[in-house]
Amino acid sequence: MGQLILLRHGETEWSLAGRHTGRTDISLTPHGETVAAQLAGAVSRLRIRAAFTSPAKRAVRTAELAGLGSAQPDPDLWEWDYGGYEGRTTQEIQVNRPGWYLWRDGVIPGDAAHPGESIAQVGARVDAVLSRVRPLLAEPDGDVALVAHGHVLRVLTARWLGLEPAGGRLFSLDTGTISTLGTEHDEPVIATWNVPAA
Repeated sequence: MGQLILLRHGETEWSLAGRHTGRTDISLTPHGETVAAQLAGAVSRLRIRAAFTSPAKRAVRTAELAGLGSAQPDPDLWEWDYGGYEGRTTQEIQVNRPGWYLWRDGVIPGDAAHPGESIAQVGARVDAVLSRVRPLLAEPDGDVALVAHGHVLRVLTARWLGLEPAGGRLFSLDTGTISTLGTEHDEPVIATWNVPAA
Protein backbone atom coordinates (compact mmCIF):
# COMPACT_ATOMS: atom_id res chain seq x y z
CA MET A 1 0.00 0.00 0.00
CA GLY A 2 1.21 3.48 -0.83
CA GLN A 3 1.67 6.26 1.68
CA LEU A 4 -0.33 9.45 2.07
CA ILE A 5 2.01 12.43 1.92
CA LEU A 6 0.77 15.61 3.62
CA LEU A 7 2.28 19.01 2.86
CA ARG A 8 1.15 22.02 4.84
CA HIS A 9 1.44 25.17 2.78
CA GLY A 10 4.23 27.64 3.41
CA GLU A 11 4.06 30.66 5.68
CA THR A 12 1.62 33.51 5.05
CA GLU A 13 1.39 36.87 6.81
CA TRP A 14 -1.63 35.59 8.70
CA SER A 15 -0.11 32.26 9.75
CA LEU A 16 2.93 34.16 10.97
CA ALA A 17 0.68 36.40 13.07
CA GLY A 18 -1.44 33.50 14.37
CA ARG A 19 -4.58 34.75 12.61
CA HIS A 20 -7.19 32.10 11.76
CA THR A 21 -7.07 31.77 7.98
CA GLY A 22 -9.88 29.68 6.62
CA ARG A 23 -11.36 30.84 3.32
CA THR A 24 -9.48 34.13 3.00
CA ASP A 25 -7.27 33.54 -0.03
CA ILE A 26 -3.91 35.10 0.78
CA SER A 27 -0.48 34.49 -0.71
CA LEU A 28 2.69 33.02 0.71
CA THR A 29 5.30 35.35 2.15
CA PRO A 30 8.71 35.40 0.42
CA HIS A 31 9.97 33.17 3.24
CA GLY A 32 6.97 30.89 2.72
CA GLU A 33 7.87 30.56 -0.97
CA THR A 34 11.48 29.74 -0.12
CA VAL A 35 10.48 27.02 2.33
CA ALA A 36 7.87 25.59 -0.06
CA ALA A 37 10.56 25.31 -2.73
CA GLN A 38 12.80 23.49 -0.25
CA LEU A 39 10.12 20.79 0.07
CA ALA A 40 10.86 19.80 -3.54
CA GLY A 41 13.91 17.79 -2.49
CA ALA A 42 11.91 15.51 -0.23
CA VAL A 43 9.04 15.28 -2.74
CA SER A 44 11.40 14.31 -5.57
CA ARG A 45 12.46 11.21 -3.64
CA LEU A 46 8.89 9.93 -3.40
CA ARG A 47 6.87 7.92 -5.90
CA ILE A 48 3.89 10.27 -6.22
CA ARG A 49 1.18 8.72 -8.39
CA ALA A 50 -1.42 11.45 -7.74
CA ALA A 51 -1.52 14.80 -5.98
CA PHE A 52 -4.39 16.97 -4.79
CA THR A 53 -4.38 20.49 -3.39
CA SER A 54 -6.71 22.86 -1.62
CA PRO A 55 -7.94 25.46 -4.13
CA ALA A 56 -6.46 28.23 -1.95
CA LYS A 57 -3.60 30.01 -3.72
CA ARG A 58 -1.28 29.48 -0.75
CA ALA A 59 -1.69 25.72 -1.16
CA VAL A 60 -1.60 25.74 -4.97
CA ARG A 61 1.61 27.79 -4.93
CA THR A 62 3.17 25.47 -2.36
CA ALA A 63 2.30 22.49 -4.57
CA GLU A 64 3.93 24.17 -7.57
CA LEU A 65 7.11 25.09 -5.71
CA ALA A 66 7.37 21.63 -4.15
CA GLY A 67 7.30 20.00 -7.58
CA LEU A 68 3.62 19.00 -7.58
CA GLY A 69 2.46 21.39 -10.27
CA SER A 70 0.07 18.81 -11.68
CA ALA A 71 -1.85 18.56 -8.37
CA GLN A 72 -5.61 18.61 -8.88
CA PRO A 73 -7.69 21.07 -6.83
CA ASP A 74 -10.02 19.43 -4.33
CA PRO A 75 -12.51 21.75 -2.57
CA ASP A 76 -12.76 19.31 0.33
CA LEU A 77 -9.16 20.25 1.23
CA TRP A 78 -10.05 23.88 2.00
CA GLU A 79 -9.14 24.91 5.53
CA TRP A 80 -11.74 24.86 8.32
CA ASP A 81 -14.19 27.72 7.74
CA TYR A 82 -13.70 29.82 10.88
CA GLY A 83 -16.84 31.88 10.32
CA GLY A 84 -16.91 35.00 12.51
CA TYR A 85 -13.43 34.20 13.81
CA GLU A 86 -11.80 34.50 10.40
CA GLY A 87 -8.69 36.68 10.57
CA ARG A 88 -8.68 36.84 14.37
CA THR A 89 -6.09 35.42 16.74
CA THR A 90 -6.94 33.15 19.64
CA GLN A 91 -6.02 35.95 22.05
CA GLU A 92 -8.44 38.34 20.33
CA ILE A 93 -11.26 35.79 20.43
CA GLN A 94 -10.63 35.08 24.12
CA VAL A 95 -11.24 38.73 25.02
CA ASN A 96 -14.97 38.05 24.56
CA ARG A 97 -14.85 34.27 25.11
CA PRO A 98 -12.37 33.58 27.92
CA GLY A 99 -10.89 30.13 27.67
CA TRP A 100 -12.11 29.63 24.09
CA TYR A 101 -10.54 26.56 22.43
CA LEU A 102 -11.29 25.86 18.77
CA TRP A 103 -11.32 22.08 19.12
CA ARG A 104 -13.87 22.17 21.95
CA ASP A 105 -15.85 25.36 21.39
CA GLY A 106 -15.95 25.71 17.60
CA VAL A 107 -16.71 28.92 15.73
CA ILE A 108 -19.51 31.46 15.38
CA PRO A 109 -21.25 32.29 12.09
CA GLY A 110 -19.66 34.97 9.96
CA ASP A 111 -20.66 36.70 6.74
CA ALA A 112 -21.76 35.05 3.48
CA ALA A 113 -18.15 34.33 2.50
CA HIS A 114 -17.37 32.84 5.93
CA PRO A 115 -20.51 31.11 7.24
CA GLY A 116 -18.49 28.87 9.56
CA GLU A 117 -18.19 25.11 9.93
CA SER A 118 -18.52 22.66 12.76
CA ILE A 119 -15.76 20.16 13.41
CA ALA A 120 -18.16 17.44 12.26
CA GLN A 121 -18.48 19.18 8.89
CA VAL A 122 -14.69 19.36 8.54
CA GLY A 123 -14.56 15.68 9.47
CA ALA A 124 -17.09 14.82 6.77
CA ARG A 125 -15.04 16.66 4.16
CA VAL A 126 -11.82 14.85 5.03
CA ASP A 127 -13.66 11.53 5.15
CA ALA A 128 -14.69 12.22 1.55
CA VAL A 129 -11.05 12.93 0.63
CA LEU A 130 -9.90 9.70 2.27
CA SER A 131 -12.59 7.68 0.51
CA ARG A 132 -11.26 8.97 -2.83
CA VAL A 133 -7.55 8.45 -2.13
CA ARG A 134 -7.68 5.02 -0.47
CA PRO A 135 -8.28 3.19 -3.79
CA LEU A 136 -5.26 5.01 -5.26
CA LEU A 137 -3.13 4.01 -2.29
CA ALA A 138 -4.18 0.38 -2.71
CA GLU A 139 -2.72 0.27 -6.22
CA PRO A 140 0.93 -0.77 -6.57
CA ASP A 141 3.83 1.62 -6.97
CA GLY A 142 2.83 4.98 -5.74
CA ASP A 143 2.02 7.44 -3.01
CA VAL A 144 -0.61 10.18 -2.96
CA ALA A 145 0.21 13.75 -1.93
CA LEU A 146 -2.21 16.24 -0.36
CA VAL A 147 -1.26 19.91 -0.10
CA ALA A 148 -3.48 21.81 2.30
CA HIS A 149 -3.77 23.61 5.64
CA GLY A 150 -2.94 23.01 9.28
CA HIS A 151 -6.32 22.28 10.85
CA VAL A 152 -7.85 20.36 7.94
CA LEU A 153 -4.76 18.13 7.71
CA ARG A 154 -4.85 17.54 11.46
CA VAL A 155 -8.51 16.46 11.26
CA LEU A 156 -7.65 14.27 8.26
CA THR A 157 -4.88 12.62 10.26
CA ALA A 158 -7.25 11.91 13.13
CA ARG A 159 -9.72 10.31 10.75
CA TRP A 160 -6.94 8.26 9.08
CA LEU A 161 -6.14 6.86 12.51
CA GLY A 162 -9.79 6.11 13.27
CA LEU A 163 -10.14 8.95 15.81
CA GLU A 164 -12.98 11.43 16.07
CA PRO A 165 -12.33 14.69 14.16
CA ALA A 166 -11.48 16.48 17.43
CA GLY A 167 -8.51 14.12 17.75
CA GLY A 168 -6.76 16.50 15.37
CA ARG A 169 -5.98 18.63 18.42
CA LEU A 170 -3.27 16.10 19.27
CA PHE A 171 -1.15 16.83 16.20
CA SER A 172 0.67 20.16 16.02
CA LEU A 173 1.56 21.00 12.41
CA ASP A 174 3.84 23.82 11.26
CA THR A 175 3.80 25.63 7.92
CA GLY A 176 6.10 24.34 5.20
CA THR A 177 6.32 20.79 6.55
CA ILE A 178 5.87 17.29 5.19
CA SER A 179 4.26 14.36 7.01
CA THR A 180 3.58 10.77 6.03
CA LEU A 181 0.62 8.56 6.89
CA GLY A 182 0.87 4.85 6.21
CA THR A 183 0.08 1.43 7.59
CA GLU A 184 1.82 -1.14 9.72
CA HIS A 185 0.38 -4.68 9.77
CA ASP A 186 -2.59 -3.24 7.88
CA GLU A 187 -3.30 -0.74 10.67
CA PRO A 188 -3.13 3.04 10.02
CA VAL A 189 -0.09 4.83 11.48
CA ILE A 190 1.82 8.08 11.31
CA ALA A 191 5.12 7.26 9.64
CA THR A 192 6.63 10.77 9.88
CA TRP A 193 5.22 14.01 11.24
CA ASN A 194 5.86 17.73 10.92
CA VAL A 195 9.20 17.32 9.15
CA PRO A 196 10.61 20.70 8.09
CA ALA A 197 11.93 21.32 4.60
CA ALA A 198 15.57 20.25 4.28
